[in-house]
Amino acid sequence: MARLPVTTAHLRVHHQSFRDQCLQGEVQAGGFNWEFQWFFDRGELCVEPSLGRALIQDALQRFLVKSDYRLEAGGDYSFTVRARF
Repeated sequence: MARLPVTTAHLRVHHQSFRDQCLQGEVQAGGFNWEFQWFFDRGELCVEPSLGRALIQDALQRFLVKSDYRLEAGGDYSFTVRARF
């Protein structure tokens, strides 16, 4: 059976606000760079720029839902995306 393609995404948290219930940062994968805002009270994710956004948005949202309470401002994290960019 063939192995599924994977890409490692690297995430850095720049700002976290429990008052605004928001997490802001950047994510890099496969030569693409995006800025994101995660509004964890609403489960809303905004990713910019739009170039390549479809490649990362679902995987990033799953990672944030699973990990948001463990993420801290200034922290560096990584997760695997089951696709090759």
